[in-house]
Amino acid sequence: MHLARKLILTAALAAVLPAWADVSRDDAAAIAQRVSQGRVLAVERSEAGNRPVWRVKVVTPAGDVRVVLIDMATGRPL
Repeated sequence: MHLARKLILTAALAAVLPAWADVSRDDAAAIAQRVSQGRVLAVERSEAGNRPVWRVKVVTPAGDVRVVLIDMATGRPL
């Protein structure tokens, strides 16, 4: 599947997923890539504020390394 199509599908799914749905590692990577417009370097499970999150490390187009937290339940960036 082409990356653009996957990103569109992921964004559409994230908008309609119920709050209890678990977001996959691949979905979290796609969401982080979309919001940062960077390239994903790593994805790992973590916690933020007592809730499970995906910790996605990306490198931005400017070359900065950044961490994007994605809520595992909702798919929303924190």
